[in-house]
This record gives sequence, structure tokens and C-alpha cells, in this order.
Amino acid sequence: MMLPSFRIDGKKAVVTGAGRGIGRSLAIGLAEAGADVALLSRTAEDLKETATHIHKLGKKTLILPTDVTSRQEIQKAISTIQDEWGTLDILINNAGMNIRSKALDVSDEEWETIMNTNLKSAFMVSQEAGRLMKEQGTGGRIISITSVAGHVALRTGVVYAATKAALIQMTKVLALEWGQYNINVNAIGPWYFKTPLTESLLADKNYVDDILAVTPLKRIGELPELVGPVVFLASDAGNYVHGQTLFVDGGMTIQGF
Repeated sequence: MMLPSFRIDGKKAVVTGAGRGIGRSLAIGLAEAGADVALLSRTAEDLKETATHIHKLGKKTLILPTDVTSRQEIQKAISTIQDEWGTLDILINNAGMNIRSKALDVSDEEWETIMNTNLKSAFMVSQEAGRLMKEQGTGGRIISITSVAGHVALRTGVVYAATKAALIQMTKVLALEWGQYNINVNAIGPWYFKTPLTESLLADKNYVDDILAVTPLKRIGELPELVGPVVFLASDAGNYVHGQTLFVDGGMTIQGF
């Protein structure tokens, strides 16, 4: 058989920031591909709405309100997944945020908030999930959501950009260390997608025109176009992809500018 499976039936996944936007879409997409999905976010009500969609697909969910900047809460969530399901096969590091301050205006509090939410949390969740994946002996998949802002300079805020660049490098180093345990580590780098967080920005025609001017496909991304690459990396079809960042950007990063 030449075509490997893009299905992940029976796999157990966890998605951080799963209550809305990209995380919500990825959680539902993983369920559509066959996985049971544990949902992590600070807001339980958002997770319940995501869980409703997953239940309609006939898949199981765990609603785990979690502050992913807290090591203790992460450990509690991973322990619950292990107790309930016995295994963890797929981790999606999606939790993130931004404060769009100019470099000269960034406060120490803003620096720490963005770093802790976007970078430290992804490392801590990867560390705890990776430990379980190693111990269970069956390996797993870790996929972090970074950004084109980690690869090219954008007007997104220096701290946000620094965290996303660090996620790309973290992906490479974890892949180097954990490949021996059959843990594939990769990342996805989106450009602009239609989400609740980008809604106000994309309502500005001049802002959208600036985006499209550097986007060869000349349109904003739709969330299903992000789900497909993640499912690919989580499935057998992505078995030999390791330590890579796949930019899902309508061609934005191919230009030299």
C-alpha cells in the first residue's frame, strides 16, 4: 500500500487553548480524523462548547480547565489524561497571546506575560507530555503552533516574534533529543487566518490590503486549511517528518522582500 493513512483513529490527543479560534478548530479536526481529545484552556465554558462538537462526532473528550503557565496545573492535567485514558499520543501546543506594543514601550510585565503564555507554557506542556510519551514506550507527536512572525520581521510586536522564533528552535532541539523515543516533534507556522482574535484587524480594509500585498495567494486563510496540515503531522502520513516547521501562509514566507 503506497498511500499511508491520514486517520488517527483511537489516538488520544490534547490541545491547549482549545476553547476558541485555532485551538477549537484543531481539536474538532483531530476528532473528525478519529482521535479522542482532551481540551485545555483557562475558561471552562469555552471548552464545553468545543466538547459539544466533538461529542457529536462520537468521540470522547476531557474538559480540563488549566492555566498552562502553571507547572502544577499542567502536571494535574497530564495526570488526569493518563488516569482516564492510559496513554497520550498527540500534543498540540496552541495556547498563545499577544500585546502589540512597540519595542520602546514594552514593559517588564508584558514581556513576562507573553513569554510565559507563548513559550514557557509550550515547553512545560511538551516536557510533561514528552515524559509520558517516553515512559509509555509507544512514542507520540508534538506539534506547536508558531507563526511566520518567528521567521520574518513583522509589525506584530517584538516579544511575540521572539517567542515564535524560539518555538521554531525549540521544535528542532526537542526533535533531536526525543527522536530516539519515537516522538515526532514539528511545528506549524500560520500567517493570517480568520479567527475571533483577528476579526477586528481583518475588519480594516487597509490592514487587509497590506496583508494581501505580501501574500501570493491573495487571500486570508480559512481554518480548515490549518487543520489539514496538523492532521497530516499527527497521522502515519507524517511519520518521517521530524523537527520541521511547516509554514501555512499562502506563500508569504517564500519572498525575499
